Amino acid sequence: MQDARALSPRPLSPRLDSITPGAARAPDLVCFSHLRWDFVRQRPQHLLSRAAKHYRVLFIEEPVFTAEGDAGLPRMDITPRPEGVSPDGVSPHGVSVAVPVLPPGLNDDAVTFHLSQLVHALLAGRDPSSRVLWYYTPAALDFTGDLPAAVTVYDNMDELSAFLGASHQLLAQENALFAKADLVFTGGMSLYAAKRHRHPAVHAFPSSIDARHFAQALSYDGAEPADQAGIPHPRIGFFGVIDERMDLDLVGQLADLRPDWHFIMLGPVVKIDAASLPRRANLHWLGAKGYDELPRYLAGWDAGFMPFALNEATRFISPTKTPEFLAAGVPLVSTPITDVVNPYGTKDLVRIADGAAAMAIHLDGLLTQPRDLWRAAVKRQLAATSWDKTWAAMRTLIEGVAAAKAQPVRKSPAAAQPARHAFTAAPAEQEPAHV
Repeated sequence: MQDARALSPRPLSPRLDSITPGAARAPDLVCFSHLRWDFVRQRPQHLLSRAAKHYRVLFIEEPVFTAEGDAGLPRMDITPRPEGVSPDGVSPHGVSVAVPVLPPGLNDDAVTFHLSQLVHALLAGRDPSSRVLWYYTPAALDFTGDLPAAVTVYDNMDELSAFLGASHQLLAQENALFAKADLVFTGGMSLYAAKRHRHPAVHAFPSSIDARHFAQALSYDGAEPADQAGIPHPRIGFFGVIDERMDLDLVGQLADLRPDWHFIMLGPVVKIDAASLPRRANLHWLGAKGYDELPRYLAGWDAGFMPFALNEATRFISPTKTPEFLAAGVPLVSTPITDVVNPYGTKDLVRIADGAAAMAIHLDGLLTQPRDLWRAAVKRQLAATSWDKTWAAMRTLIEGVAAAKAQPVRKSPAAAQPARHAFTAAPAEQEPAHV
């Protein structure tokens, strides 16, 4: 193992000013993520592409380890993404994706040291007084704990400590992030219920929707994707990451129960062995697809299913794909995931089934039922939410905290309790205002 100071970042490590010079006056939003920007498009990409209308967004991924290039010296690879878009046009500042590249063989202390050096070098010369630090992973706090910022946000989209391969240090790191954060956002109501008492300003922002994008499936009349065109109907589809959260036994059992149906599975296989996927003549594993391709696939499906396992990794998930299925006009059945049951199951927008037999029966109904009333109910539900609205509400909270912290502190002998900024969690008996 190499010592933390055996290597140092290359002297000309890029600075943020050199990446997007046209946005030099925009405040910085620096995000630390466990997800890759070019992986499946989900919550971080939806929110931060919209944030890029107001901030210069720097999306810092987890490091990659390679001895190639620059004599094995640590470096930060930056890719500007001026295409960071919102529905009403191209964002003025875009998103810059930063990937730390480190040599292999470093111990944990060395990794932390070099990540800290690279991040500080990247932000050198930038004004921290308007900076927003945005965390998806508490692990990043190990090398960013001393970074100054106007506002620190923890967008807690998943219970990462329950995921396969999670570090045993993650819970302690999350405690430290709760202490540092000004605002905590949660990706669903069940996660909000679990975290609301751990911080004075926890706000629930469940999975939202770009309805216009997925509604393309309703009117698409072009050619089918080549790898789907020859698959017979009825077609039951799933799209998303295929990992330990999927009940593979249920998928195989369902395919056996309905051998005349065809099950189309879109998405990358991660953290599990592809050899463990059930194989049947009516099971079609088509791999990962681009976000822009999804409406074309969904246009050819007769129904959708979300065969999530019921385990610790799925206890707090709020699947973004739930409203996406609905916006595409694809009737859906799911296992009883808490944030799917409420609100979608209780409003009869999604059928809820525990086990393959129950799921098959619900799908029988979905394939034959009239859809006009269901589509009208879906339209009403989805009209209340969008990623634009979600980001706008988040931005209001961020700017409110920044303004409150910028006010001079007035000492008062009557202040017997610690001050809390204006945006605090709703009392325990109330629902948050943002859902």
